Amino acid sequence: MSAREFQVVGWDIGGAHLKACLLVDGRVRDVVQWACPLWQGLEHLVAALGQARRRWPQALEAVHAVTMTGEMTDLFPDRQAGVDTLVRTLQAQLPGPLRVYAGPGRWVAPEGAAAHWPLIASANWLATAQHCAAELGTGLLVDIGSTTTDLITFQDGRVQTRSRSDRDRLASGELAYHGAVRTPLCALASRIELQGQALNVMNELFATSADVYRLTGELDAAHDLHPAADGGAKTPHATRQRLARMVGCDVREAGEAQWLAFARAWRSAQVGALAASLQRVLQQAALPAHGLQVVSAGCGDFLVPDLLDTARGPHAPPVRLLRYGQRLARVPGDDPPADGVRAWAQVCAPSVAVAALYDLEHR
Repeated sequence: MSAREFQVVGWDIGGAHLKACLLVDGRVRDVVQWACPLWQGLEHLVAALGQARRRWPQALEAVHAVTMTGEMTDLFPDRQAGVDTLVRTLQAQLPGPLRVYAGPGRWVAPEGAAAHWPLIASANWLATAQHCAAELGTGLLVDIGSTTTDLITFQDGRVQTRSRSDRDRLASGELAYHGAVRTPLCALASRIELQGQALNVMNELFATSADVYRLTGELDAAHDLHPAADGGAKTPHATRQRLARMVGCDVREAGEAQWLAFARAWRSAQVGALAASLQRVLQQAALPAHGLQVVSAGCGDFLVPDLLDTARGPHAPPVRLLRYGQRLARVPGDDPPADGVRAWAQVCAPSVAVAALYDLEHR
């Protein structure tokens, strides 16, 4: 790469994954996700950063634009300490200049991160929504990740919500703590139907949403990075056994078609819960009913069409559904490698967004 090229690496430091995007002259060259169980120790973040340095040795001196949610993990005594520790860890591991996203137009140097922690903590959703607003003007962002879902409206080039903290977004419905991989199934429903019988759900971590979408065939194996709830295999049989435990059964008590129907019942429960949050968000927004633009993102984006239908009802006008990785991530080329980068940009939207925002404001 020539010295004239402007390189930005966007980082999204989550509690379970590290996501990163390499941007060169405003174009997305590569996007990657690594498993990073931060609650188990900082060494997992350090190891993932080492993989990034080996993957992109040419970008070591790039500007590093950072956003995060990992400060929420129970590794840290509070969120301020989490923000400060994560920023200092990145500063020690990355040789290039580092800037931390603190909301629209605000970039904080590492030494100021602790003082500005309320603006930095869990702001990755805002970066994605701000990028959508800058590119599309008006619409709705639906980002269904491994652990959480963000439901954010934007209008006339600005993010609409006044919420900035997770607490406020939990109150408004803009943050739903539901995801397509790591959500315990007992969080989705208190009763569920198997073989025509409604059953109370066992409130134990016997299975997660990954088991549901692994069985329905909707979860990409590349996004299924964390151990199963029992630490066991991810085969169809082992997946059915975990689902069976949720209602006190063994896998032999039903056939494959019945376990698939059971998985779909859990899917419907999650779509229904997310739809309730989305209805609240849409009621508070003043978005146009006709021609609504909806941006989907995250490894659970396969749920978005059903989520929209459930939340908006059968007679709602059609929406214009746009995939973040295809519509907003500027990936050059139309060959299979470029399609692969777009697919990862879809999953890792905040890392792409924070890189793109820094590039737009500084190149």
